Amino acid sequence: MAENFTGKIIIEGMTREGRKFRPSDWAERMCGALSTVGNDRRLKYSPMLQPVSINGIKCMIIDPVMEESHPDMYAYLLCFANENELNVIDNNKKRD
Repeated sequence: MAENFTGKIIIEGMTREGRKFRPSDWAERMCGALSTVGNDRRLKYSPMLQPVSINGIKCMIIDPVMEESHPDMYAYLLCFANENELNVIDNNKKRD
């Protein structure tokens, strides 16, 4: 994997039972909540919430700083993942 997601939270578009989550653009839709439109009229995703594809699976990358800057959105995203039984990989957990 080319990207390094150390310190980030990854929500995979794969359920705990191994089914692909639908619709196929779910990550782009969710990440659109914090996106802006630049002067070039292109959508720019926030560095705190970005859609990516990892090994062919749609995912959302969440920067944990979002918990402080956008606490309601942060809680909503984790609740969304839990309610839809999506895999959550927390690379931000502190290790002893």
